[in-house]
Amino acid sequence: MMSILFRRSAVKPRRNPILHKIGLLLLHTSAAASPVGTTTGLYGIRHLKTPKGFQRFTDDAIERSGELVTYISSMPSSPEIIRAMDEISDTVCTVMDSAEFCRNTHPDREFVEEANKAWMRIHEYLHCLNTNHTLYDAVKKAERERHLLTEEAHRAACHLRIDFERGGIHLCAEKLDRVNQLSIEISQLCREFSENIVIDPGFVDIFPSSRIPRNLHHLVKPIYRPTSAISKDFWSPANTMNDVGFRITTNPPNLSSILQLTPDDEVRKMAYVRGNSSPQANLGILNKLIVKRHDLAQILGYRNYAEFVLKSNMASSPSVAMQFLQEMSEVVRPSADEEFKRIRDFKREKCVSGDLEPWDEAYYTALMKSSAYNLDSKVVASYFPLPQCIEGLKVLVQSLFGATFCSVPMAPGESWHPDVIKMSLHHPEEGDLGYLYLDLHSRKGKFPGCAHFAIKGGRRISETDYQLPVAALICNFPGSHDPLNVRLNQWELETLFHEFGHALHSLLSRTDYQHFSGTRVAFDLAETPSNLFDASQLDIDSCDMPRYYAWDYRVLRTFARHYSTGEVIPQKLVESMEGARKMFTATELQRQIFYAMIDQTVFGDQPIPPRDTSSMVADLTTQYTSWRHVEGTHWQVRFNHLLNYGAGYYSYLYAKCFAASIWQKVCKEDPLSLSTGMALRTKFLQHGGAREPADLLKGLAGDGILRYCNGGIVPDTTSLCAEMNLITSK
Repeated sequence: MMSILFRRSAVKPRRNPILHKIGLLLLHTSAAASPVGTTTGLYGIRHLKTPKGFQRFTDDAIERSGELVTYISSMPSSPEIIRAMDEISDTVCTVMDSAEFCRNTHPDREFVEEANKAWMRIHEYLHCLNTNHTLYDAVKKAERERHLLTEEAHRAACHLRIDFERGGIHLCAEKLDRVNQLSIEISQLCREFSENIVIDPGFVDIFPSSRIPRNLHHLVKPIYRPTSAISKDFWSPANTMNDVGFRITTNPPNLSSILQLTPDDEVRKMAYVRGNSSPQANLGILNKLIVKRHDLAQILGYRNYAEFVLKSNMASSPSVAMQFLQEMSEVVRPSADEEFKRIRDFKREKCVSGDLEPWDEAYYTALMKSSAYNLDSKVVASYFPLPQCIEGLKVLVQSLFGATFCSVPMAPGESWHPDVIKMSLHHPEEGDLGYLYLDLHSRKGKFPGCAHFAIKGGRRISETDYQLPVAALICNFPGSHDPLNVRLNQWELETLFHEFGHALHSLLSRTDYQHFSGTRVAFDLAETPSNLFDASQLDIDSCDMPRYYAWDYRVLRTFARHYSTGEVIPQKLVESMEGARKMFTATELQRQIFYAMIDQTVFGDQPIPPRDTSSMVADLTTQYTSWRHVEGTHWQVRFNHLLNYGAGYYSYLYAKCFAASIWQKVCKEDPLSLSTGMALRTKFLQHGGAREPADLLKGLAGDGILRYCNGGIVPDTTSLCAEMNLITSK
């Protein structure tokens, strides 16, 4: 498959190596147009009233796509070719994306199974579309006749032609078959890798139970082991006693809590080692994935997989991305080393002896922050009840864009869970701009992370009609019958604002083609809006990076109120939170550079046979961090970004730099003004991917936001480094 028809919509996509820009974590809805009270199907799709409806849903999509292929084969005018190609994309993605979303989130197993079948079937059909020479020839015809097209249509034609070729349509039949086979195998490996993380998160058994702090007991499961009482009847079964302990599942959220809150060094070490070496099976899967992606890239004419991925991004080549990372590493290393020494000295003050170990970082940095700023996480959370946080999102869109978020009822059968709510983004002059689902509470079987899903891309249907975009925010906040009892901690609030930044990109987009709608932009641009609204969402433990709208007091005071007294969050508390989060910014930035280096290295040039990934990670740890590698750990086996962002993880750091410059030059002076919102919307958000990324960025923040380097583009780092008090040679 390839992206001639299907550009990336999801912000955190599972990248298929051929269909490399498709967003798989999407869902489609027509519910926006469903009259209240009218029975509909899942996501507003009339076919999906029952699980078996996925079969008919798929049939109709294939039938309609076939009609459009026949129409294109008659070689209509160039504008009509591009319009029809875009409709094929919209039609087929409806099935694939709703099926992918359903099988990841729906609580009904029968729906999940039918969605799986639909996804597999449409996946096979895509091979037919993406290797169709008639479509390819039609796109080339449209591109040649540039004078007949609008600028956006010509850009679409150019992208479609390039994407056809990146999918191997120019290859001989034997090589093209090999490309398709590799695509299937890579998809299967990625799915196995992800499933293993869920199935085998690892665990440690701790005895006695008193070694686990009481505030962590909600994360553990009591276990027992027999011990014999010492008595004259020592061997008597009647005198056997049970020693009580706890089993800790070392999934990422649990591991983060254990490492941060457990005083017992040995417990932290056990959890760290086990959590960073499970699932063991993923070592072999990752090795196979690296080889197959490398083979795929070489068949397609690229030196390695990283070159294949970066060719269409702003960076343009691995050498540009690596140069950027190297420069950032050199800038951050002195400050990161200094922070390491401060943590080490603090530990030595608390302990008689002992080196600073990787499992010590979260625990001692939390103590240092608490000691310096006297912060209580429960006090912070008391100002962020979930309803008030949602109110904060409403304040943002009203202040910046003059629009309102209004709750709207869903048609019977539209929702996939009672917790889901639906909102419309309404402008007093423009009418409805789009729709947003909020599914914010955790539950069994639900997609485990937090993410934005571009449900339906916007596109021009006629001169008078526009298909409104629809998006969803998926989070996993604690469930409660009383929303006021759900109070968000610092990381959860940041997550909500981060994903909301993606949603605004989707909802405010006004492109002619869904091919460019919203977040369907260059891979190393997509995270910029989300980082502007919250610049912390790099990793589950990323609490120390610069952030903007989510923690600017001018924004917080509009909605952050105590759940019981209604008191506005005190400015001194926000200042303390700000001070605490600035304490170890270099360490966190260094960690993200390290992650990006791993990603570039494993998908760069490969020896034969490929190098062991664990030794590779160990060497990169020494080279790019201030910490030591722990022998026997295989951190990479649960680094899911190697699937989703293969060779593209550097894009997070690109977005950090771009967002810092935009905040400094556009938003900082008056972050809630209509003039600020107008600039963000008209110069950036509304264009989606319909314009060159460099033109969008420079149009919004000026030429200084980026620079050209060896045929590629890298962000200016001045604003980010200034925020973090990093000194650059520049």
